[in-house]
Formats: sequence, structure tokens, C-alpha cells
Amino acid sequence: MADAPRARKLAKRITQIVASALEHEVKDPRLARVTITDAKVTADLREATVYYTVLGDRIDTEPDMAGAAAALNSARGVLRSKVGQQTGVRFTPTLEFVADTIPEESRRIDDLLAQARAADAEVAALASGATPAGEADPYKPPREPEPDES
Repeated sequence: MADAPRARKLAKRITQIVASALEHEVKDPRLARVTITDAKVTADLREATVYYTVLGDRIDTEPDMAGAAAALNSARGVLRSKVGQQTGVRFTPTLEFVADTIPEESRRIDDLLAQARAADAEVAALASGATPAGEADPYKPPREPEPDES
């Protein structure tokens, strides 16, 4: 059984190999906008999960996730052989491609932050003209010591 640092190192190397192969060697046009974001390797170095994202052509268009997934699955054998040739491990890990959800999550978080900023601005606008409900100074002043009558 391999140790965790070796699995992390192999995962990083697999990320580099797959990204380079997609850029230079695999000639599928559906993979032109695919970016490899990360890879995870199991502790026994038998299976690798490669995370990818697909960039859209323009900001207002949705990327072709289904086409990219089909293209990656069809190129899986070529990519696995490239990984085997360039890593030098005894057993080449099987590759599984998973779409990365980080871009969608970051958009969702940006939307939530925009909503929070709008709510904060609304509260600040309401508070700017507000007056206290009770006295201006709601705390009791400290008691003055009584003079001694002797």
C-alpha cells in the first residue's frame, strides 16, 4: 500500500500529463475548451479521478458539458496509456473523469454575497434616519455620593 504523499504526487503528475495530452495530442474539437482542474488518486494507486471544467465560448453561452464528457470517455484509453508511459508506475491507474462543480458553486456564492450586500444596504438606509425608541442615553447615571451630615 502506498503512502498518501506518493498518491498526492502521482495525482499532481496525472493532472499535468492529462492536461498536456488534451492540449497537444488529442485532436477532438469537443475538448478544445476543457480544462483539467485537479486529480485524486486512491491510496492503493489503482484508480484516479480527474476533475475537469468546460469553459464557454462566450460569457452568455453555456458550455457543452455532455459533449466534453463523451469526448473524455472516448479518449480515456489514449490518456491512460500516456499516463502509464510518463509516470513509470507498475500499475497504471484507471481514469475516471468528473465534471468540477467549483465554477457553479462560486457563481452561487457570488449571488448570495450580492444578496447580502443588498440587504445590508437596505438596513443601513433604514438606520440612517432612525431615532432611538427611548431616551437618548438609556443607561442610568452613576449615583452621586451623598454628603455626610455630621
